[in-house]
Amino acid sequence: MTAPPTDRTVKPQILIGQTRLGDSEYRSVVRLLTWLARVREADVAHPRVRRWGVPAFYALGGVPALVRAAQDSGPRFLLVLAVTAGYTVPLLWRRQRPVPVFAFLIVLSEASLFLEVDSGSSATQLVALLNLGRFGAPGQLAIGVGYSLLQTFVTMVFFNGLREADQGTTTPVLAFLAVVAILSMAALGLAGKLVNAYIEALQEHAVRLEMERDQRAQLAAATERARVAREMHDILGHTLAVIVGLAGGAAGLAESKPKRGADTLRIIADSGRGALAELRRLLAVIHDDEPDDTPLAPQPGLADLGALMERVRAAGPAATLHLKGELTGLAQGLQLAVYRIVQEALTNTLKHAAPNTTVEVTVTAAPDAVIVTVEDTGPHKASGTDDQGKGLVGMRERAALYGGQVVAGPNSRGGWTVRALLVPLPTAPDLTEKHPA
Repeated sequence: MTAPPTDRTVKPQILIGQTRLGDSEYRSVVRLLTWLARVREADVAHPRVRRWGVPAFYALGGVPALVRAAQDSGPRFLLVLAVTAGYTVPLLWRRQRPVPVFAFLIVLSEASLFLEVDSGSSATQLVALLNLGRFGAPGQLAIGVGYSLLQTFVTMVFFNGLREADQGTTTPVLAFLAVVAILSMAALGLAGKLVNAYIEALQEHAVRLEMERDQRAQLAAATERARVAREMHDILGHTLAVIVGLAGGAAGLAESKPKRGADTLRIIADSGRGALAELRRLLAVIHDDEPDDTPLAPQPGLADLGALMERVRAAGPAATLHLKGELTGLAQGLQLAVYRIVQEALTNTLKHAAPNTTVEVTVTAAPDAVIVTVEDTGPHKASGTDDQGKGLVGMRERAALYGGQVVAGPNSRGGWTVRALLVPLPTAPDLTEKHPA
């Protein structure tokens, strides 16, 4: 069984699904989402452009202040240069460390007021507030907004009170604009965070719907194949019963009536060829292959567990395999049962556990039994269906063929453990099971 697809890219048409929008509105929304998706892909493909572009843009705002400071004195120029760098350089870590960056800019802005340094790059405090809303916790954003408003109020009242009276009339306007800017940046940051979370949820829902659709199609195909297999079982059972009866009669006619015995043997041969043809057609349906003359190949055994583990690792989980004891002498049927139990347990891990889980497979050959253990570390994703129960039924059926049993359940590591016990049958000729390769 193949692992679920890992590609989470969803087309806008699938993302918005069936809507009540008109044709023109629907096309407009699709075009907008397509454009936004391309912008996001370009941003992901070239992350340094935005990371360095924003600080560089605000650094240009500090150039006029640097020119004026250069005309005054050398120490003043160095001070303004240091303040401008302090406003812009921390923005390089605005996404990874939103809280420390915002706190640093708050302290720097207060120091700038105390030193009476006016830098055109001071607006970076609003950028830090925007990223605090996008990548910080809601409580951190509330504290940041409250402190920014308090700082704005104190700055307006205290510093404008020291100025002349004719300049004090601009204080309400400046305060209003500052409050609007602070609240707008905080709202934009929070809205961006909510929109990203909503889009991710829609993407997960769309991917899940696609997976469920594929699973329903596979289940319908499997149900039909099971029905065909039951019908073919009846046909083959009847044919084999006829062959057995004819064979018994041919044995009695071999000496007394050789000609009739030969005719009976030819009938047996014709019936056997017909049954074999029907069986090949059935196997072709079950394995999605066209009937052909492909040579028969053995069913998988313990030697194929390594390739199975490689496929599991390619799907995401870290998988390890441990083989203990003398396993080479096990009958082919028993090896097939062990392989299928391990395969089904790993399939359940891929379906129900997180991609970063760790799974460990151990097959131990004891003197009188074979013990199979498949243990993962989880965490298991929430599921509304009991898909895992169907897999357990198949594992228990295979274990019951060899007088064993299967026990499964959660473990102390937060994951799931499947433990199977199989009792080898007495030594018998190795009749290798075959199927079309």
